[in-house]
Amino acid sequence: LPGSPFTSARGLPDETRAALEAKYGLDKPLGVQYLTYLLNFVKGDFGVSYHKRGVTTRAIIESGFPYSAKIGLLAVAFILAFGIFFGVYAALRHNRMSDRVSMLLATLGTTIPSFVVATLYLYVFNKKLGLVPSYGAENFKDYIGPAFAIGAFSIAFITRLTRTSMLEVLQQDYIRTAKAKGLTSFVVMTRHALRNAMVPIFPMILGEFIGIMSGSLIIEQIFGIPGVGPLYVASITAATPDYNFFMLLSAFYTFIGLASGIIVDISYGFIDPRIRMGSKK
Repeated sequence: LPGSPFTSARGLPDETRAALEAKYGLDKPLGVQYLTYLLNFVKGDFGVSYHKRGVTTRAIIESGFPYSAKIGLLAVAFILAFGIFFGVYAALRHNRMSDRVSMLLATLGTTIPSFVVATLYLYVFNKKLGLVPSYGAENFKDYIGPAFAIGAFSIAFITRLTRTSMLEVLQQDYIRTAKAKGLTSFVVMTRHALRNAMVPIFPMILGEFIGIMSGSLIIEQIFGIPGVGPLYVASITAATPDYNFFMLLSAFYTFIGLASGIIVDISYGFIDPRIRMGSKK
């Protein structure tokens, strides 16, 4: 976009605007600005915020990311607990009423937006029952609603994926061989079926975890969580955009995306020994 962070400031004298641009190095040629920014970025100097005077953009992210990380960890715990459990349960009850009900709920879960889930949660547990506050993140129960709203779609998705993978694994010859050896159903399910069914599931869960850790632009605003999501929106929509913070947070999200791809690729080798054997060949 043309201009500078101070172009849209109302009633700002031209002399003051020029002084501010000179202070932040915005009066130099674009090539010089770009090279200076890259050199400072490598050194860990990401600039100061245009909104919070005297506060670095790095300090703002360090203050907001722990909230988003806590929500992300709890959301992934919900995904692992409910998604895998209901997926395995539906597979073991294939074509029965419980299987159909589970798949119906999973389908609904993939179609309902997260902000609708958050609104319903607040309506029931805050307005009607008064069990949770409507704003802030002071104790553990304040994180349950945001984590569930963020993870609802992933729970439904992992449930369907786990069911499909389990049904495929249960039809394999080695499952029939394990049963013929006299192994208990629990051993067959945990050591043979579930472990092999997790090969396509675990990388998806890991990818969801990395994405959720980056924060939610909408859910954190609904619940009043001071995470990085609302800060990201505020840095763009303000009358004077916080360019430094926006660029750092964009780079931060990009790094998370690249790291998640690398971690997912490496995780395949730990889950499936055949991949490690193939790499040795």
